[in-house]
Amino acid sequence: MAKSDEDWEIPDEFQPDPAEWSFPLDGTLAAIVGLKSLVPEDAFTARGLGTERQGSGVLIRADGLVLTIGYLVAEAETIWLTAANGRVVPGHALAFDHESGFGLVQALGRLDGIQPLELGDAKRVRPGERVLLAAAGGRTRTVACVIAARQPFAGYWEYALDDAFYTAPAHPSWGGAGLIGEDGKLLGIGSLILQRRDQRGRNLDLNMVVPVSGLIPILDDLLAYGRVNRPARPWLGLYATEDEEGVVAVSVAPGGPSEQAGVRQGDRLVAVGDTRVEDLAGLWRAVWDCGVAGVRVPLTVLRDGRRRELMVESADRRRFLKAPRLH
Repeated sequence: MAKSDEDWEIPDEFQPDPAEWSFPLDGTLAAIVGLKSLVPEDAFTARGLGTERQGSGVLIRADGLVLTIGYLVAEAETIWLTAANGRVVPGHALAFDHESGFGLVQALGRLDGIQPLELGDAKRVRPGERVLLAAAGGRTRTVACVIAARQPFAGYWEYALDDAFYTAPAHPSWGGAGLIGEDGKLLGIGSLILQRRDQRGRNLDLNMVVPVSGLIPILDDLLAYGRVNRPARPWLGLYATEDEEGVVAVSVAPGGPSEQAGVRQGDRLVAVGDTRVEDLAGLWRAVWDCGVAGVRVPLTVLRDGRRRELMVESADRRRFLKAPRLH
């Protein structure tokens, strides 16, 4: 998640030089706002994500619409947005899309003097291109980096993207940071920091960024309904990871479908129905291919050397979360 200390700065050698960019750097970076959210202690996500979350968001419309990463605002009851000029205004969580990972916040006060960022053509971005990954705070909190790779991503929390950006060097305050292209347009939103090994065997820190190309087809739905207007994917309440032997359950959500079906920590996940599981992405895709939320998902697990067949009554993940409240 985002770094919370307000005194940190990006080292000079990683900060962008205004002379090297074709757009007004400071004016563009002013569209990145600070975001702080407060979540009730009894919220479903409080145990894993905390009750105080801090990161960034990007103003994408003049009416105060801010795009961020969804985990910053999931179940938030209170949101504060801080502009580059120091002005602080309340915000309201409009939407959190579990499939893309995006979150939308509506500023409830005026963010005068800030020009919103236009959404860029993320589909045309190629590895090696220069970009900026910017947290709230201007140049001193912006990393001049490159697209190191674009490839699929799968997360342990029932999340997978067909296409994600990986940028280097890594930003220490990645949550909700804006990825800005050479034309000054927004290309993505920072989500994670990951470690990958290069061809020389060195471990390198990279940021995973969600491309805005995934937002454009769903934006109208998110604004109208607070979610994408289609049936939810089946959710198992299962957290899993990959190792050299395949995929293993690391935990289950308390009271969730997997716990109720008898899935245990340490179970090796070997199949969903007739589909063999070899990696995280394959696991989640096989689950989602079973149907919509509520469908029964047949899991084959290996426990203590024995195969076990479990039937998981899937659920809609949203039913476990507190809905946003407008004060």
